[in-house]
Amino acid sequence: MKVMTAIFSFIAPTSRTKASSKRLSSRLVRRFFAGRGAGFATTVVAFTFVLLAPAGLAAQKAASPAPDTVTFEDGEKVIGNFEGLLAGAAKFKSDKLGEITVDLSKIQELHTSERFAVVRKGVKLTKGETDRDIPQGTIAIQDQTVQVDPGNGQAMQTVPLKEVSDIVPEKVFLAGFQSPGILHGWKGAISLDAALVEATQNSVSVSSSVNLVRAMPPTADNWLPPSNRTLIAFSDSYGEVTQPNTPTVKTSIYHAAAERDEYFGSALFVFGSTAFDHNFSQGLDLQQLYGGGLGWSIIKQAKQTLDLKASVDYEKQSFLVASLSHNLINSVFAENYTRTFVHGIALTQQLSASPAWNQSNAYSAYASAGLVFPVYKRFGFNVNAIDSFLNDPAPGFKKNSVQFTTGVTYTLP
Repeated sequence: MKVMTAIFSFIAPTSRTKASSKRLSSRLVRRFFAGRGAGFATTVVAFTFVLLAPAGLAAQKAASPAPDTVTFEDGEKVIGNFEGLLAGAAKFKSDKLGEITVDLSKIQELHTSERFAVVRKGVKLTKGETDRDIPQGTIAIQDQTVQVDPGNGQAMQTVPLKEVSDIVPEKVFLAGFQSPGILHGWKGAISLDAALVEATQNSVSVSSSVNLVRAMPPTADNWLPPSNRTLIAFSDSYGEVTQPNTPTVKTSIYHAAAERDEYFGSALFVFGSTAFDHNFSQGLDLQQLYGGGLGWSIIKQAKQTLDLKASVDYEKQSFLVASLSHNLINSVFAENYTRTFVHGIALTQQLSASPAWNQSNAYSAYASAGLVFPVYKRFGFNVNAIDSFLNDPAPGFKKNSVQFTTGVTYTLP
């Protein structure tokens, strides 16, 4: 709490005195944390640390590699950096043209300063198999061949262009076979939205979310088959309106979930999952879900993904009115989609339906969609909509709980 007080004091208007700033910050902190659990406090502390972390703690950028030169069939030359080859498409980044993708067959000549790994067609790479004959070194493409120079006096290796499947940066290639610690390899985003009003009516509204994913091997491309994936999600929305001689109006919603996927092919996976939900607006005190099922990664690309999942679960619904609580055997049929558009605009969309097999009227559904617009470096502006449907809420409560939020998002490296 003292940390948050200091932060609010730091951002208070400079025209205020130190004493008034301290009093203001204390009031803000008390309002923001009034009636809230440790989960939200953890989110705020994590977001604040990211927001105010000293620049010296950030990873230093590696020196820019020497430029590469590519010559196309028509004789045109482009200077930039070759980023690799995947499924016959070569990626090249130029200061003038940006990132371009071209068919490898249209490249007449290419020389690189960075080291790459050249994977032949038909080679099935799996985790732990780094002893295969995979040529690695600086490359030169000419006369429909790829020449690989390992350096250190080793003999040059030549691979016919028609036999090449993928060309991967050597650092990325080696990292794909490593097993980083549990704290490494996480990607995702942290979001925080807040509003405070003090007048005849006093109101506070705060929303936060943390979405993390850790995929092994840690690569966005498909040159190495997936092994496993871990997902963690938390979202929280709290609101309170107070007025003298009037009952307090409160909103309290949170969702927490975790999932572990184990792939047994390039697209199919089995998974185990758990989820916890609380929704004061629907009279739901706590909903617990434990289960597992089968999933299918229909699309798995650097810029978009699409997963379909089906599971069988045990679900316990505990309402504020204890007599309405249920123990259910149900299934969850879900769809998850992500897409990155031009300028880094990111879309996340989820949809699920959950019928209960032992109590037909106790079904539920969930839908969400969100956009993140990059603003400055890893910070962005987010817009989100969530609809949670519960067919059997407590008497006096609506079946639908709809949220619309906007705020600040930090995207993890």
